[in-house]
Amino acid sequence: MFRRRSKPLVVCAATVAVVTVAAGCEAEVYGAPPTPPRAPQLTVVAPLGEMAPLPEVPPDQPATAFIGLADRERQATDIAADAGADITIAVLDRNTGELVTNGNGRSIAIASVVKLFIADDLLLQVAKGQTKLTPDDRAMLDVMLRASDDSAAEVFWNRSGGSAIIGRVTKRYGLAATNPPGNGRWYNTTSTATDLVRYYDMLLAGTGGLPPEQASIILANLAASTPTAPDGMVPGGVYPQRFGIPEGVPGEPVAVKQGWMCCIGADWMHLSTGVIGPGRRYVMVIGSMQAAQADVARDTITEAVRTIFPTGHV
Repeated sequence: MFRRRSKPLVVCAATVAVVTVAAGCEAEVYGAPPTPPRAPQLTVVAPLGEMAPLPEVPPDQPATAFIGLADRERQATDIAADAGADITIAVLDRNTGELVTNGNGRSIAIASVVKLFIADDLLLQVAKGQTKLTPDDRAMLDVMLRASDDSAAEVFWNRSGGSAIIGRVTKRYGLAATNPPGNGRWYNTTSTATDLVRYYDMLLAGTGGLPPEQASIILANLAASTPTAPDGMVPGGVYPQRFGIPEGVPGEPVAVKQGWMCCIGADWMHLSTGVIGPGRRYVMVIGSMQAAQADVARDTITEAVRTIFPTGHV
């Protein structure tokens, strides 16, 4: 789709890299933490359709990969800046509560990452008996999360009240820096890297109000993210989703939701978000704004992740 636009945490911040969002116009969209309380680990689906409990949380020992992480985030920020990109980064170790960012707290339009909120709100309605999903509805939900299908997002957005969805989700999760779109278009919802990290952490911990069975549906679909997303406005009708986290940490299991949009001024925006590692121990959010061709911009965000985790592991 092509639209014109617009636990305690120990925070380590590196160099600030500002990401700007153009105001007053509609963005191009293609297919695209206050401390939450701890709670028992929820159940997620490993292979889709098979219920599997999360592994027992290991002792709260600092991760080896977090040694020097702030320096590597700074290095990734500098390398991206040399390529003309501004990036925002946040990585959370859910066991220790350590959050390492590159110091960028600016809001960005999150494009298809808002499909997490649309799904979360819909599945809570199901859990409360306020609505039911037909087989066709469930198929749409799955393709919205796995393949970032926009038509499915449009259906659920309109069915559940549009921008009111964002208000309900932000209230449940305490997302103080997340705001509904000013023009009512779901893809122009704004948030920050740290708010998105908080969302994932609380989704996994079961403290955002969504029951484990429904949260499992979201995580299972993100773990089954497809290589491409349908997009009728790009050559070939599909857009590659394997940028950022999936390609940057190939040695780890990941469950990701990607977002992208074009023509924010001269920039492409790419956003890679998700959970990483056995036991879903880590949460990462990285966003990039770059005036470059789409493939170049995708490579930039992927190389940033590789710089942060050079071994391909966290």
